[in-house]
Amino acid sequence: MNRVLIVDDDVAVTNYFMVFLMQTERFESTVVNDSRDVEKLLEQEKFDVIMLDLDMPNVSGIDILIMMQSRDITIPVIILTGANDVDLAVRSMKCGAFDYLIKPVDDEHLIEVLDNAIEQGAMNRKIDKLTEAFTHEELKDRRDFEHLPTTNPDMILLFRNAEKVAKCDLSIFIWGEQGTGKESLAKAIHQTSLRADGPFIAVDGAAHRQEDFSSELFGRAKDWSGKHDKKQGFIEAAAGGTLFIDNIDSLGLPVQARLKRVIQNSEFYRDNSTEIKKSNVRIIVSSTRDLTSSKYRDSFSRDLLYHLMVNSMKIPPLRARTEDIPPIIDYFLKKELVKLNREENSLSVSEDFLNLLMQYNYPDNVQELQNIIACAVVGAEGNEITPDNLSPFIRERITPGGITGDFTPALLKDIMTDHIEKTIKYCGGNLDQAAALLGISVDEVSDHMENG
Repeated sequence: MNRVLIVDDDVAVTNYFMVFLMQTERFESTVVNDSRDVEKLLEQEKFDVIMLDLDMPNVSGIDILIMMQSRDITIPVIILTGANDVDLAVRSMKCGAFDYLIKPVDDEHLIEVLDNAIEQGAMNRKIDKLTEAFTHEELKDRRDFEHLPTTNPDMILLFRNAEKVAKCDLSIFIWGEQGTGKESLAKAIHQTSLRADGPFIAVDGAAHRQEDFSSELFGRAKDWSGKHDKKQGFIEAAAGGTLFIDNIDSLGLPVQARLKRVIQNSEFYRDNSTEIKKSNVRIIVSSTRDLTSSKYRDSFSRDLLYHLMVNSMKIPPLRARTEDIPPIIDYFLKKELVKLNREENSLSVSEDFLNLLMQYNYPDNVQELQNIIACAVVGAEGNEITPDNLSPFIRERITPGGITGDFTPALLKDIMTDHIEKTIKYCGGNLDQAAALLGISVDEVSDHMENG
C-alpha cells in the first residue's frame, strides 16, 4: 500500500483527503496539520508521495520544498492550494514540486496525479540504485558524450544527471542559448538509454508552418475528401526510439495540449481521426527561452510545462565555461581533418590563435566555434593555424573596440540572479538567511528569482 503524507493546516481538508484515500483501499495516509513537524517526520518515516498546502502559518509549503531540495529529499510533492496563481505554481515547480492542483480537486484527477507521482518516485529510486557507484568526475560510458568535450564541473554534473535519467523513459526539457548543444545532449541521452537501438528523430518546431505541424507530428488519417492519403507522423516514425523537438515554444496551444497527452498517457490520435493510438516513444524537447517566465504564460501551456520541468536540464553558455574552449577546438580540429582525409597531427593551433579565441564571447556558442575552426582549417597554410586564419568578422570583435581580455560582458540581471542563487545555496536553501546576507528582503529575493 502506498504511503501518502498530507500536510495542511485546515483539519477539515486533511480529514476529507484521509477518508477519501482510505476508501480507495490503495493508500495509507499520515496527516500533519502543523507544518513545523514535517522536517522531523521526514527524518523518521518514508513516504511515497506528499500532498502539500502552500499557504500555512509557521512554515510555508514553499519553505518545505526548499528544505527538501537542500537535503536532497526526492519524494514527489503534489501542491494543493486554493490560490489560482500562475507565478506561485511556476515557483513551486522550480522548487521541485511534481504537480500543482487547485482546490477543490476532482477526486478522479487527484488519483491520476497520485499514481503518476508514485510511478515517477519509484522510477527515480531505480535510477539512483543504477548510478549510486558514480563519482563526481566519472561517467559510466564517456563514448556517448565524446561529441560534447568538457572539463567544466557543471557540465560533468549535467552529463552525469543525463546518464541517470536516460535509463528511464521520462520526458526531458533541455534549455539553453542558441548553439550550446541541446540536440547533441539529446542524442547522448538517446545513445546511453535502453532505446539506443531505436531511431533518433530530430524536428524543429520553428521550421514548420503551425497549420501543418500537427499532421507532421501526429500523422493524418485519410482526408474525407480523398485529396490526402494517410500519413505517419513523427511520433509513430520514432516508435521504439526518441523524438527530439527543438524550439518547443513555437508550437501552438492546441498542439501543446495533444503533446501533453502523449507524454502523460502515451496516447495520441492522427488528424482527421478519433481512433486513439498508443505511442512507444520517448520525447525530449528544447528551447532557447526560459518558459517558466511569466511572459510566456499565455503562449505556452502551464500544464505541459509542469510535466516537462520535472526533468529539466540547462546547458550553460560557452562564455561561462571558457576552460572548455581548448578541448572543443581540439575535437573540431580532428573532425575537420578527418573530413579532408588528412592525418590527425598534420595541423595544429598556434598559441596566438588560441589566445584570441579564449577572448571571444561566442554569441552563437559551440556552434559558432565549430564554424570558426572549419573555416580556419580550410584557410590554413603549412602545419599551423594562426590568427591570420580568423575571418575579419571575428577579429573585429576581439581586437580593441570589440571583446578583449578576460572580461566577458553580461546582463546585470543575469549576474544578480547568479549571485542570489549561489547565496541561497550557501545558506542551504534558507531564504531568510540569504536575504540577510544580501541586504535585501525575502520578498525581493523571491521576486528576483521568479523574474530573473
